[in-house]
Amino acid sequence: MFSVDLKARNTRVWRNWSGLVRSVPRSIVYPASVEEVVAIVKSCAAEGRKLRVVGSGHSFTRLVQTDDVLVSLDQLQGVIAVDQDRGIAEVWGGTKLDRLGEELHAHGVAQENLGDINAQSIAGAISTGTHGTGERLGSLATQAVGLTVVTAAGEILECTPEQDEELFRAMQVSLGMFGIIVKLKLRVVPTYVLRYSSRKMPFTACLSQLEQFKLENRHFEFYWFPYTDVAQVKLTNETDEVPGMPSRWSYWKVMLMENALFWALSECCRFIPRLCKPISRLSAAGVPNVQAVGYSHRIFASPRLVRFNEMEYSVPAERMKVVLEEIRDAVDHNQFAVHFPIECRYVRGDDLWLSPANGRDSAYIAVHMYRGMAYKDYFAKVEEICRRHGGRPHWGKMHTMQAEQFRMVYPKWEAFMNLREQLDPEGMFLNPYLTEMMAQRDQAHELTTIGSVRK
Repeated sequence: MFSVDLKARNTRVWRNWSGLVRSVPRSIVYPASVEEVVAIVKSCAAEGRKLRVVGSGHSFTRLVQTDDVLVSLDQLQGVIAVDQDRGIAEVWGGTKLDRLGEELHAHGVAQENLGDINAQSIAGAISTGTHGTGERLGSLATQAVGLTVVTAAGEILECTPEQDEELFRAMQVSLGMFGIIVKLKLRVVPTYVLRYSSRKMPFTACLSQLEQFKLENRHFEFYWFPYTDVAQVKLTNETDEVPGMPSRWSYWKVMLMENALFWALSECCRFIPRLCKPISRLSAAGVPNVQAVGYSHRIFASPRLVRFNEMEYSVPAERMKVVLEEIRDAVDHNQFAVHFPIECRYVRGDDLWLSPANGRDSAYIAVHMYRGMAYKDYFAKVEEICRRHGGRPHWGKMHTMQAEQFRMVYPKWEAFMNLREQLDPEGMFLNPYLTEMMAQRDQAHELTTIGSVRK
């Protein structure tokens, strides 16, 4: 029988992608089978250890930060099987999205939608509510039709909506608090080709055409450049055209212009923040007109080599315009030192308990700040505006909301927490960040218990 030794002391510093979140886990383990995952969980339970699972470290919060056991599923990657007739693919939870896209493509299928970054693991992307854009398309979590989870008791739980719909809807976006997702079954579609176009247009004109753009295109997103009236509008649709291979010049243009040059400009902003405004205007002036045709998983992804910190909020879809107008006014009034454009996307509503798109079609608004630059005042003002319009934060992005606020915006918040306690009564899968986020609820629960005892 496989056994795991958690006694060895790790001395390596773990960092998230942006470098803002750091910790020194006591142990870092890399299971290569479900049996090894079970053994790790049982060892942690026997020793009273805490455990968090990391994918690619692409969350900007302290979601996986731990000074105890950190589990990486990097050795559990790849497509297990594809049923083309049913449109179902079974995959390992640690599979990175870039690898997943290529392996599914080899089987003649694809995911119906993806975000613009493909570095995350599929289990991590689903657990945090990661999304792409498309008025008729849900987040990646809505593509899951089955989950294989190792619970805190070391049991293997096969979870499907047919077996237990409530548990499944809670588990689809569960922040790693219900157990370790080792395998997933995903709804897939036959391989398809997309035509992508990018163009510059006045920001005010873009805002006046939001409904048209989102209804007439499979995928619609746009970026607004602070201190300008410039938006970069991206429209992507299915096509029967033959997919082309990116030219060597196109590749180097993306790597040099969109990454190397932007990094150099960002470094200038870091050292001289007053340059943010002219550099934002310079970036806006250089927005290219681009056309590309390719297989879906290759069109969705864009290289992201310039590191940043990010906050993203979901608001009701019909509030996109007014929220952006308020953000624009706040940026102009406060003169924030920001040169990154604001990213805006649409996601179809769903019924997943902790999905930011729960119960409503949603507009997602993301703000970024170059790594090493002050972000708190800027993010706080944007967060204030979004929350005033019913905003919910992306779970993998920075925010300051706590239990009492979450209870107000998530109808199933209390039910979710009750399920979490049933599945993990000792809190093995919690860390200080998650405990802090739920602290107000724990205090209320404690007071209720004390009151009951007194009676």
